[in-house]
Amino acid sequence: MAVRKVMTFKSGKFIFSDSITTEEINPKLIEYTILYETVRDLPILPALATKFESELIRRSIYSTAAMEGNPLAEEAVGAIITAQGKQDFKNTREKEIGNLTRAYTTVKRMKPINEPYKITEKFVRSIHEVITHDIDSEYNSPGNYRNHLVKVGDKTHGGVYTPPKILPDIQQLMKEYAGWINSHDVLNLSPTIRAALAHFHLGLIHPFGDGNGRTARIIEGVILKKAGIKYLPTMLSNYYYTNIDEYFTVFSDARKNKHHDMTGFIDFFLTGCIQSLSEIKRRIIYFIRKFTLRDYFVYLRDTRIISNRQHELLLLLLEKDEHSSFSLKELFNEMPFKIKYSGVSERTARRDLSKLEKMELLKTEGTTYYLNWRSLDAI
Repeated sequence: MAVRKVMTFKSGKFIFSDSITTEEINPKLIEYTILYETVRDLPILPALATKFESELIRRSIYSTAAMEGNPLAEEAVGAIITAQGKQDFKNTREKEIGNLTRAYTTVKRMKPINEPYKITEKFVRSIHEVITHDIDSEYNSPGNYRNHLVKVGDKTHGGVYTPPKILPDIQQLMKEYAGWINSHDVLNLSPTIRAALAHFHLGLIHPFGDGNGRTARIIEGVILKKAGIKYLPTMLSNYYYTNIDEYFTVFSDARKNKHHDMTGFIDFFLTGCIQSLSEIKRRIIYFIRKFTLRDYFVYLRDTRIISNRQHELLLLLLEKDEHSSFSLKELFNEMPFKIKYSGVSERTARRDLSKLEKMELLKTEGTTYYLNWRSLDAI
């Protein structure tokens, strides 16, 4: 672990650092690694994986745009993503979403490689050009470095920071950035750690007039994607948005650290990886359990252990949220239950529910019934 000090013309000394307290980071890195290997090996159908990835991209685009002040709701973002390529957007906020959609589509289509992916200046500028394409701004030129003073941050999140001030300094530091992030020592780090360092230092240089955060998070995702890491390239922006105050604070703390110690930022990043993967694991297991239960219910019907009506009730519940509940009254009055129970007596309905409860296919709480999603555990 080391730091690289670069003296600029007008902006003073700039530090590139991969200094980390390994004793603090290793337990979380091990937890992340074990969890990732578990999630990676979980089977998921191709069609479901595609649907799942599309949902993750929508959430990530919404989150990374919202962090930069885009006020569009997630539903509106989803509509823009769906309409991408079918219509021209005139509103600046809609254009931002359209641009992010193209950027994340680029990441999605990338294929993993067997060696660390090298980040070039040209590539960083191309991502920025996509992100800020056709956005009117007095202070930003898509794909081009700024040549004016900017201030970043606020007192609430660790104070205001003045990034490198002039174009020659930014040009120098971006060349140094590409050389450092592709250096032997950094390339030999875990790709997750390298991705976080690439994100942090690009944000620290702040080379563009606008879109720096979005570009840094995309570059992070690219490194993860090229390393063959699933899900995280399109999940971490949602974690950053959900924990936006801490995100800005740990960034500021790392920037001001006298020893240039990146431990706090990396710890925050790994926590995001773990939380994101835990959510992914829960979702995938949910779908696996759902498909397995569907097959089990068919078996129970085909062997006449349960009736056709009882089978259809279980399928209706299987299509609902895993926390959904219903009452006896709702069987007769609420869709879609009443389609199956409109001609059935209350006594028969009670008998159905009682049987399914005894088989531990349903759970009860007072007069409320739930599908027992873990009914196979005891078999």
